[in-house]
Amino acid sequence: MLEKRAFYINGEWVESQGGKDHHVINPSTEEPCATITLGTQADADAAVAAAKAAFPAWMATPVEERIAMVSKLCDIYAERAEELGEAMSLEMGAPISMSKTSQAGAGSWHLQNFIKAAKNFEFNRPLGDHAPGDRIIYEPVGVAALITPWNWPMNQVTLKVGAAAIAGCTMVLKPSEESPLNAVIFTEMMHEAGFPAGVYNMIQGDGAGVGTALSGHQDVDMVSFTGSTRAGTAISKNAADTLKRVHLELGGKGANLIFDDADEKAVKRGVLHMMNNTGQSCNAPSRMLVQRGIYDQAVEEAAAVAEKVTVGPASEEGRHIGPVVNEVQWGKIQALIEKGIEEGAKLVAGGPGRPDGMNRGFYVRPTVFADVNNDMTIAREEIFGPVLSIIPFDTEEEAVQIANDTPYGLTNYVQTQDSNRANRLATQLRSGMVEMNGTSRAAGSPFGGMKQSGNGREGGVWGLEDFLEVKAVSGWAAE
Repeated sequence: MLEKRAFYINGEWVESQGGKDHHVINPSTEEPCATITLGTQADADAAVAAAKAAFPAWMATPVEERIAMVSKLCDIYAERAEELGEAMSLEMGAPISMSKTSQAGAGSWHLQNFIKAAKNFEFNRPLGDHAPGDRIIYEPVGVAALITPWNWPMNQVTLKVGAAAIAGCTMVLKPSEESPLNAVIFTEMMHEAGFPAGVYNMIQGDGAGVGTALSGHQDVDMVSFTGSTRAGTAISKNAADTLKRVHLELGGKGANLIFDDADEKAVKRGVLHMMNNTGQSCNAPSRMLVQRGIYDQAVEEAAAVAEKVTVGPASEEGRHIGPVVNEVQWGKIQALIEKGIEEGAKLVAGGPGRPDGMNRGFYVRPTVFADVNNDMTIAREEIFGPVLSIIPFDTEEEAVQIANDTPYGLTNYVQTQDSNRANRLATQLRSGMVEMNGTSRAAGSPFGGMKQSGNGREGGVWGLEDFLEVKAVSGWAAE
């Protein structure tokens, strides 16, 4: 079993000040695979102090040098990407093939896109031709606490660290205690890339301990958090006393609107997208809204697609889905599947319990419910597992009403060959992102939501701006 108890503070690996051991569980086997230490208030204080001390010099470092350092990090990342994939597969259950490609690949993708965005970003720019003596200066917020989740670990770590580093912030990373091993490897990369001591710090811990210590810390200027809406609410309250900036990427309950003129792959695409990463994605299209004329056909097809999705250990190569992350999540998903049945939804694929032949590991049957209405629990709550709800609609107006009738607002999806309708819907759907006809968002496109899906944006120029303050200067002398 791996022993990864040390923290990275002020450029050195150090032992915790009074922390306790925590076993990391392999969700494919339910056996411990590593031991880390859950940190303390003293650990958080030490990491924040190091970041605070390093901030003035890092802020003053020319942005070109900061970009060059992140570029070096990119090169190191590429050399160790396979190792990252192996770690994430072991600790959070992403199948090894997917973990080495999508999970690890997301990190290098974001770092490269930040470098491109930063090279074209004017950190010191004129207000406008009408005011030649006025300047707008973008400067770093300060010390940033970065709290990341277990479901897409490197995706979220790089979205925060890459932007913060280029912006000129110093930082303390707290990865999820469910998936901490990838963060240890990433921290080794940061050290090898040569970031000055104190610019980047990493401590392990849980939300109630280190997470609370960081989000309420008087010397932390910003918290960037990705996780549940419940935890985001608690962080906001804890941060309020110090009036720090709080950036939240939270849950979702995405609607996938499939009209009767959708392309022939729309239903299959929606089901497979829902099942990807075992349904553990905040932007998963978990509500499939289908126009009445093709509803029965779509239900039949969705069930058939789900039944063909195979489930297996994360260590095996292939296109199957793995387990969910832990026993708590498994139990929550099972309870919600039972709730769907109890409230009258029609189970057309999957259902409660583990897949046939599996009696160990946190495996969930790929599940599809039909005849769901938007008042049912499975249509309201984020399940965070491979469970799809299909809801019928008659008109475009009804589809929009159902889609928007949710406390969340992260990603919605539209499937139609009517370009005018697609464009109309893109402006009417209340979400931070809308993806149409299977077209993914391009490099540098911002990721983030509305309502209880959070605030702020990650990725590209918008990701940089989230770690920057805007300073207005008058009387700037011409050079």
